[in-house]
Amino acid sequence: MENTLNNKRTAGTVGEKIAEEYLKEHNYSIITMNFRYKRLGEIDIIARENNYICFVEVKTRSTLEYGLPSEAVNYKKQENIKKLASIFIGQNRLYDANIRFDVVEVYVKKEKDTMTVEKINLIKNAF
Repeated sequence: MENTLNNKRTAGTVGEKIAEEYLKEHNYSIITMNFRYKRLGEIDIIARENNYICFVEVKTRSTLEYGLPSEAVNYKKQENIKKLASIFIGQNRLYDANIRFDVVEVYVKKEKDTMTVEKINLIKNAF
C-alpha cells in the first residue's frame, strides 16, 4: 500500500486508515474513529472484536530511532485513553461490556512523497 506523504499528521492519519483496514480484515467491526471529548485528546479507533469493545491506539513509524511505536504509548497516554474510554462507556451505557486496550504498530518506509507499509503489528491487551 502506498500513500502520498507530506507531513507528520498526514502520516498518522494514513497509519490510522491502514490500521482500520487491517482490523476489519481481522474480524473487528469499527464503531468509531477519532473519538474526542473536550480537550482530553482522542482514541484513534473504537471497535468490537467478538465480545470485547476495543480501544485502539495507532502508532505509525518509519524509523526505530526513538524506539518501538508501542513504546510511545507511555503511562500518561494510557491513563488518558482510559479516561476517554470511561467517558465513551458512560455515553453509550456499555457498563457491562468487556473492554480491552490494543495498540496497532504500523511500520512504513518513506521515499520522496510516498509511504509503503512494511509491517503491521497488533498488540492485543497492550495495557
